[in-house]
Amino acid sequence: MANFQQFFYQLVREIFTVSTTLFKVLIPAIICVKILEELGLVYYIGLAISPLMQWVGLPESMGLVWATTIFTNIYAGLIILANTPLDTPLTIAQASILGTMMLLAHALPVEAAIARKAGISLWITLLVRVGGGLLLGILLNVLYSSGDYFATPAHSLLHFEVSTDTSLVGWAKDQIVGLFIILAVISVLLFTLKILRILRIEKLIAIALRPFLKVLGISQQATSLTLIGITLGLSFGGGLLINEAQNGKIAARDVFTSIMLLNLLHSLIEDTLLILMIGADFYTIFWGRLIFAVSVIFIMTRLLDLLSEENRQRFFYRSVVKNSPG
Repeated sequence: MANFQQFFYQLVREIFTVSTTLFKVLIPAIICVKILEELGLVYYIGLAISPLMQWVGLPESMGLVWATTIFTNIYAGLIILANTPLDTPLTIAQASILGTMMLLAHALPVEAAIARKAGISLWITLLVRVGGGLLLGILLNVLYSSGDYFATPAHSLLHFEVSTDTSLVGWAKDQIVGLFIILAVISVLLFTLKILRILRIEKLIAIALRPFLKVLGISQQATSLTLIGITLGLSFGGGLLINEAQNGKIAARDVFTSIMLLNLLHSLIEDTLLILMIGADFYTIFWGRLIFAVSVIFIMTRLLDLLSEENRQRFFYRSVVKNSPG
């Protein structure tokens, strides 16, 4: 009984902490989007990004969803998605493409700062994450379109009916409903994560990923920390890698490879569960993301071998060892 009470107490505390932190970002984002709508700027933002959305087979309005995700986080992108009217529901293929792009490129102001602190050049982080998200979206669109795969409507758990009241009060009520739905999603997600940790699913994933890390040439010293980032998040793994790198325990080249992999592949459990909420295909957002991330970093490391160490540190990464002249 005591263990159950402790489990419940920790769960409630986590839900409160995550929700409070998240809503501090979400609420200003919702208000900003409303202001943009009232000023008519949403139309122009969508117009500017629409060519990119056409490349990946998504409605123009999804440009704002992805842009919101890139600058804030996946949760904010989801609530913008829930508030975006669509003539026809997204298909499973479209939900999978959008979800994959959100997984690869999100929260860049925060996560790019972590990578930069680890000595990684900002331009390569942005190129890999935004460019990688767009590239994978294009590849998936070509694949799905070639055989008309997953053309049935996606079943989104975030869908809710918006009232016909177009007043400011009506809009506010809709947003409150949306925030409660997000809170429910967070609660279910955190509960599921705790169960998965009890069942040691994270350790099983880490064991399965070790061969991939070996292929990428990531050293034994960096492997454990990279696996932490893959399962728990870039902030966790990246923070540990930065600490070890500053103490000179991990070479700058290993830090670069590990952080670049974490840029494309982190929070493998939590983020995957979150994107499944919009009706995306599991195999696409899990295995597709995994294979793409490993392939991109494998090619990148092989190309890096063609450069001298001086040029690598000039354009791609630098040493962050404390008191190091680099």
